[in-house]
Amino acid sequence: MKKTVKDGIARYELADGRILAAADEEMILEQDGTVFKNYEKDGVLKPYEDHRLSPEERAADLSERLNYEQIAGLMLYSKHQTVMKHDKYAKLFGAHLYDGKTLEEAGVKVSALADDQKKFLQEGVRHVLVSSVENAELCAEWVNNMQKYCETQPYGIPVNVCSDPRHGVKGDAEYNMGNGSDISKWPEEIGLAATFDPDLVRQFGEVMAKEYRQLGIATALSPQIDLASEPRWRRYNGTFGASVKMSTDMARAYVDGTQTSDTESGWGTQSVNAMVKHWPGGGTGEGGRDAHYCYGKYAVYPGGNFENHLKPFTEGAFALDGKTGYASAVMPYYTISYDVDPAGENKGNSYSRYIIHDLLREKYHYDGVVCTDWGITADHGPEVATFSGKCWGTETLTVAERHALALEAGVDQFGGNNDPSPLYEAYTMLEKKMGKEAAEKRIRRSAYRILLNIFRTGLYENPYTDPMKASEEVGCAEYTEMGYEAQKKSAVLLKNTKKTLPLAEGCRIYIPKMKTKAGRDWFGNTFAEQLKLPVNAKTAEKYFRLTDDPEEADAAVVFVRSPISDGYDPEKKEYIPISLQYRPYTAETARASSIAKGEPLENDADRSYRGKTSIVTNEEDLDLILDTYAKMNGKPVITVIAAKKPMVVSEFERQSDAILMHFGIQDDAVFELLCGKSEPSGLLPFAMPKNMETIEAHCEDRPDDYEAYTDSAGHVYSFGYGMNYRKVIDDERTVLYTL
Repeated sequence: MKKTVKDGIARYELADGRILAAADEEMILEQDGTVFKNYEKDGVLKPYEDHRLSPEERAADLSERLNYEQIAGLMLYSKHQTVMKHDKYAKLFGAHLYDGKTLEEAGVKVSALADDQKKFLQEGVRHVLVSSVENAELCAEWVNNMQKYCETQPYGIPVNVCSDPRHGVKGDAEYNMGNGSDISKWPEEIGLAATFDPDLVRQFGEVMAKEYRQLGIATALSPQIDLASEPRWRRYNGTFGASVKMSTDMARAYVDGTQTSDTESGWGTQSVNAMVKHWPGGGTGEGGRDAHYCYGKYAVYPGGNFENHLKPFTEGAFALDGKTGYASAVMPYYTISYDVDPAGENKGNSYSRYIIHDLLREKYHYDGVVCTDWGITADHGPEVATFSGKCWGTETLTVAERHALALEAGVDQFGGNNDPSPLYEAYTMLEKKMGKEAAEKRIRRSAYRILLNIFRTGLYENPYTDPMKASEEVGCAEYTEMGYEAQKKSAVLLKNTKKTLPLAEGCRIYIPKMKTKAGRDWFGNTFAEQLKLPVNAKTAEKYFRLTDDPEEADAAVVFVRSPISDGYDPEKKEYIPISLQYRPYTAETARASSIAKGEPLENDADRSYRGKTSIVTNEEDLDLILDTYAKMNGKPVITVIAAKKPMVVSEFERQSDAILMHFGIQDDAVFELLCGKSEPSGLLPFAMPKNMETIEAHCEDRPDDYEAYTDSAGHVYSFGYGMNYRKVIDDERTVLYTL
């Protein structure tokens, strides 16, 4: 059999084409004309070491051999780990030291293992979340270093590296921190939804899996398949839109593309485990507030639409067309699904026996891994607006008691935990409550599920990747071009009066500078005010001639962002409306009293914001459009919106001759669409509201109950609306998908 050695790793080509790789050649056992990894080096081939057996047989064998401390390690997903020279997230997730020294003092590469990483690997943690990385080569080196380290540990269980979405144009939140590294760039999920093309989404899943495996990543913390019923939700852009059918089809296509290898079982060395999120749907936060913060902990269902939120999971991600059958893992959201439990308990979804055991496990027969969202067992901060632990509904319990409660509910893994000690204590609690035999059976079932995902993806035989190959293939020309074409397909042309678009290539355009107010980012870090061109000038000049003088311009292109707003004022310590309009909005028609109530950090349990006013942080974006319209004195004004969610366009629609909306695409893609090198074909994956009053009247769990905006040309900006340069698009996509 063919053997090669590179970077201290011996690779053996097996008869079926698979590769068996090991850094420690002393563990290689030759038997029956092939080779195996014999981790105990005793010459005895155990079932879990036998790659001729099925993943199910091997996982069953190994899960019975592990002691509880080793299983506890398997049950943990690490906090965010970065592979960068300058770690801007160190304040949040802890700075790394190397033999007690900083990276610069130690003089090691960023791919070296840090002290804290060696510690949690030694304690049995085998699921590691990688976020921002310096580049593909260093990421692959870092993963290989972890795998070499784990090869020396009991049973040689490899690391299952996971990642939040990495393929967007930029990342500005904790759940998108991987974006920006050298990898192919695709639209955000809501942009993929705007293509109305599940085949494209499947293609994206296939490319993502190939790039992830080159980086050493075998689990994707995606797709986010929450039904986008609440247009004010902060994470709306991570969804597949407002249609139940389209969200379901997109979820199925994404997971099929991600998990399927060209093998008899569908699983293989090109597969990436998909962890779909967020069960049972996280898009119904009251008033649109998000559960990353205490002020957004409650999900509500005033429209009685709970069952439809399950369908992207039960009829999509859990009912695949491909051979892998179902998404290998699922993540519940932070929220308390308020008054859904027939028993009347209101706890975060990962703590709810009704949500996890009764619905997910029993009613829908899901037997994959259930992993909590990050940080649910940690204590919350002193204020409802503090970015901290998210133990919603269990604030009075200890950290160990929270672990025990989640295990009882049916959870297998805990996100964002490096320390196994609370799980040791939790297991003792389970033994006292359930009895030793039942408690052991319970945790070994979790171990089996977790190990199965490691065996299915071929990590036990070959957890290593080739750093040079990763550098060549991740973000290669082929994948980059595919992503770029998808970006252009995702943009939606809302308006094009007098055939303003396409602009003549080479014409003179005016692009006003954009102001960003001083403020705080997702994590609470402050940033200074900025005034700068919203696009790369050199990129723009490839298509047009730029001028700073509106009088010289043939047309103006105004780049804006959808309104940026939050539902809580931390200075006044009061709830405020989340606004989808630019000008200050006072919620005169909001609920007089909130649906969900009860908060240990507040004296008043009522979360109503009626009569309160919201001022968005980017109101100047509207001024930019209106001022430019006045300066252009009748010459064309094109508004380009980088949208995160639906918005009220009545404030500027009449002052825009053309409106192009996109969901995270590169500057080149925008300019190609403006000058006619590509024609817009995207469709709205949601309805644009007529005004804020119709939003206040709608139910958070219903995507179809607010009035859509009608523009000055009589076009209704409803779900499925979009234009090309000539007319409103009417094709098979608009027939297939409706609300």
